[in-house]
Amino acid sequence: MSGPVIEEAKKSVELEKKLKELAAFHEIGKALTSTLNLNQVLQIIMEKISNLFRPDNWSLLLVDEETGELHFEIVTGEAADFLKQVTLKPGEGIAGWVAAHGEPLVLPDAYSDIRFAPRMDELTNVQTRSIVCVPVKGRDKILGVIELINCFGQFPLDDGDLFRLQALADYAAIAIQNARFVQRIHELTITDDCTRLYNSRHLHTILESEIYRSVRYEYEFSLIFADLDQFKTVNDRYGHLAGSKLLGEVGDRIKGHLRMIDFAFRYGGDEFVVMLPQTSKINSILVARRLHRLIVRHVYLKDEGYNVSIGASMGVACFPDDARTKTDLIRQADDAMYLVKNNARNGIAVANMGLLPEI
Repeated sequence: MSGPVIEEAKKSVELEKKLKELAAFHEIGKALTSTLNLNQVLQIIMEKISNLFRPDNWSLLLVDEETGELHFEIVTGEAADFLKQVTLKPGEGIAGWVAAHGEPLVLPDAYSDIRFAPRMDELTNVQTRSIVCVPVKGRDKILGVIELINCFGQFPLDDGDLFRLQALADYAAIAIQNARFVQRIHELTITDDCTRLYNSRHLHTILESEIYRSVRYEYEFSLIFADLDQFKTVNDRYGHLAGSKLLGEVGDRIKGHLRMIDFAFRYGGDEFVVMLPQTSKINSILVARRLHRLIVRHVYLKDEGYNVSIGASMGVACFPDDARTKTDLIRQADDAMYLVKNNARNGIAVANMGLLPEI
């Protein structure tokens, strides 16, 4: 085959490669602007990486914002299911080093690099020969890394390949940040800033869902309405900042002593609501007594040097025993709470049962 023919064939192959890359970037860009489904966008990105680089195994690892550990968000290849249960310590292995330093690494012979951690190979029985790892960079921090295992074929990766891989990682960063931003906005719309509990708007949404579920599966569930006694005195004596701090401490005590399936809300002012799915009236009374003790036996604002104690008036109502609609259930629990409020305060009342005796 003559020289000109060979050159023409090379140009044709190069053109086909560039068209393939353009199509990949176009599809990713289209996905980013058409959906907020993070998993969908990341799957597309990782599929394109697989098509362009042909690794034996590839993965996207994300940094845990609290611990700094890396966990496998998306994994393809041998032992993929196993790796999804594994975490890397901060700085561990090639992926950990890239996440810590924010720099890409291209290692044709991974075992010869002192940063390589053989633990993954020992756990998965997969032999790592080469690694290409690039950081997924957010605006002000590293979000994770993309790691390709054994992707060196007949031709080694060049600077252009690394540039394209980093560009794909940048797309992944955009998708992750978009999803987290939307999630944060959603959290702000349903969360009370002062207590970090859900707000009253979200209570109505959750109640509708719980009523539907309880009717369908014939469950009971209960509502506890709580109002802090003499809270205005705290605001008047120590100021509104101290009052807000106290509300936050109450919220922490309530949330810290509920089951995973329970919900806690700040209803407004110094009022709180606790929803207990799949909980009978008798069991909800036990929960109400426990929460009452947790609130009234605690000393608040210690850090400020005030050492404040407060009381709480609580009302309990159960679906479907006491009410069969969202509005009636809230009203029954609220009325029970006001029964306490209008008597001696600092106690518990139950819809259709009245005041509970102290124990």
